[in-house]
Amino acid sequence: MITVKNAESYLKNKIGADTDDIKKVWETFKTFCKVPVEGEEDKEILFQCGVYDFTGEELFHLDFVRQFTVYEEDEYSRMEQLHCEFLFKPTDELSNLEIVEWSMDYHDIDDFFNHIEKLQEFKIFFNIKPINSEIYQEEV
Repeated sequence: MITVKNAESYLKNKIGADTDDIKKVWETFKTFCKVPVEGEEDKEILFQCGVYDFTGEELFHLDFVRQFTVYEEDEYSRMEQLHCEFLFKPTDELSNLEIVEWSMDYHDIDDFFNHIEKLQEFKIFFNIKPINSEIYQEEV
């Protein structure tokens, strides 16, 4: 079974070396989001994008996130987020985009994914190559 501790390596193995292929990463991420993770009660999935200076430079971030609530001995311990993040130079077209969508705001995870895929803003990314991509997990 997948645990929070091995979720990042599990997803990286499923995606392989094509981490710049947004369509492949998205499809793999969607499948991964339906796989149970030990101790997870609710699936919390986030789709976000916008111009941020997290790196010290203003870049456009496209981020698919699965959030985990970690319990130790039935006590809340922390939250961790597994990111599939793509960075782009902030063009005029991208600079106007900012979206934050949580799966909990939808009837179920399929409704959430369907909504994201219908967004015109989402479709833009299949025609643009990121300057960097990274899959990583962090405590929040």
